[in-house]
Amino acid sequence: MTQETAQLTVYYDGGCPLCRREIGFYQRLDRAGRIGWSDVSRDASALAAEGIGQREALARIYAHQADGRLISGAAVFVAIWRQLPGFRWLAPLAGWTPVLAVLERAYIWFARRRQRLTGRGDACCCARPDP
Repeated sequence: MTQETAQLTVYYDGGCPLCRREIGFYQRLDRAGRIGWSDVSRDASALAAEGIGQREALARIYAHQADGRLISGAAVFVAIWRQLPGFRWLAPLAGWTPVLAVLERAYIWFARRRQRLTGRGDACCCARPDP
């Protein structure tokens, strides 16, 4: 399945070791090829068409849904889970508005700190301001 026919296209920071590890995990589970994956550390042009520059694209995870809508943050993980066996049961709960709000706060907390978690400090790809 190509990105054009994927149910979801995820734009992630492939320069971040933690992000790369998590996305690799999801890619291995996506045996049906329902998700397209795009490393914005290499090419952020698809998001540029949405008015999102590379710096902003690296600061936050984004995804295009099959209907063309752009989502970001915790909502992307819920959309990923909807596509993956073993996680589909979690998506309805995680997508419930009160739970999604908590997940979004957790995502923002993590995004702010991921450069320290990788041990790469200011040189890290993730040393970006919050959106």
